[in-house]
This record gives sequence, structure tokens and C-alpha cells, in this order.
Amino acid sequence: MTEHVKVSVDNGVMEITWNRPEKKNAITNAMYKAVGEALDRASADKSIRVALFTSEGDSFTAGNDLSVFAAANSGGAAEPPQGHRLIHTLAKFDKPLVAGVRGVAVGVGTTMLLHCDLVYVATDAKLSTPFVNLALVPEAASSITLPARIGQARAFAMFALGEPVLGEQAVQWGIANAAVPADQVLATARDAARKLAQRPLGALMATKKLMRDGEILLQQMHREGELFAKQLKTAEAAEAFAAFAQRRQPDFSKV
Repeated sequence: MTEHVKVSVDNGVMEITWNRPEKKNAITNAMYKAVGEALDRASADKSIRVALFTSEGDSFTAGNDLSVFAAANSGGAAEPPQGHRLIHTLAKFDKPLVAGVRGVAVGVGTTMLLHCDLVYVATDAKLSTPFVNLALVPEAASSITLPARIGQARAFAMFALGEPVLGEQAVQWGIANAAVPADQVLATARDAARKLAQRPLGALMATKKLMRDGEILLQQMHREGELFAKQLKTAEAAEAFAAFAQRRQPDFSKV
């Protein structure tokens, strides 16, 4: 477990909170493991009926900690990035998932929302999937889930241009259920989670199973994972990570 993830349970709702606000909740390997373990517990524990994702601070999450990616690119990582632990668990998770999103949700911070059953965002939230900007490819089966939600053209623009989608736009496009003022997001998401916890769990789980095919999602995750790992080792990625660390625009013409 890590202090950067908080887990609590109340009246059948497990709340999982990103708790690294000083780094905009950028996700480390330890954080991925902690959330994966929490979801495994929620799946197995019959008293837990709903899982809710929230965050401390002014950001949902800035996505994967890029220092982990940079270390993997250079060959200096003690272990490879562990994002697959979380996204595979999300694909298999059979109980309702709810998310309350304030501030930025970058990369996996957005793609994980596509596995949630109810999503509430701040009106000024910024959701982005800038994988190509980092010389990487989509993950979490988002190469099929995002186009299915918002259409091929919009999804490609999100992946390739990395431009953020604001809260109200995310609702219009079908990524989120509602956009509310930032100071109301957590209360709104918690209220929805409590309502779900009062519904018949068997019917909820059966409905979720009818609406999504976890095996197809896992298959796509494996395809994406192979390409992601390959791209992570490229000279393109090295330039992207160096440019990020140096706070400059990358020059991919060099590679």
C-alpha cells in the first residue's frame, strides 16, 4: 500500500482516492498496485457494492508519472510501468464504478473513465489523451471505447492532437453523465454511488455485463500493450520525455 492512495468503505461504497496532490496525482507504480489491490478487494467482498474514484487537490490525475516512462525508455527502471494492473482490473470489474473528476484528467485519467458506469465532472475539468504527443499509443482499450463513445473523428483528434475536452463538452459527447461546479463534484459522485449501493446488486451486475464485453476489452488491451511497450523504447519517446523534462516543444524531425 502507499500513502498516495486512500481507501475507505462506508455503507457498501468503497471510495478510492488519488492522494498525491502536490504532483497533480501523477500515478506511480505503487499507486497502480494499490488501486488494483483495492478493486480486487471490492470485487471479492460481498459487502462492497460500488467503487468510487475521487481525488485530493485540484486535479483528478495528471496520468502516469512520466519519470517512470523516462526510466523505462532509458533502461534504468527497476520495474516496468504497472498501468496494466489497473486497466486489466477495470476491464474485469463486475460491480458498478463511479468517478468524480475535478481539474485535469490526463491519459489514463481519462481512459479509465470509459470503464466507469457513472462519471461526474467539474464544469472546468480538462480531459485529455495526449498519447501521440508522447510518442505513445492509446491504452485501456480506449482505441475502441473512445471512438464508440464520441465517434472516430473526435477520438482521433483527442489521441493525435492531445487537445483537452472541457467538462460540459465531455457531457455533450457522452464521456460524462453531468458537469457541476468543482465544489459539488465529490458530493454529486458520492450521492450517485450511495444510490447505486441501494439498488439490487445482482441486477446491476447483470446489466453491466450485458452492456460491455470484458473479454473483447482485455484482448484490445493486450494489442495496445504490445505496441505501447514497443513505442516506449523508441527514440521518438526519448525525445518526447526529454522535451517534457526540459519544458520545451519536442522536435520529432530529429528522429
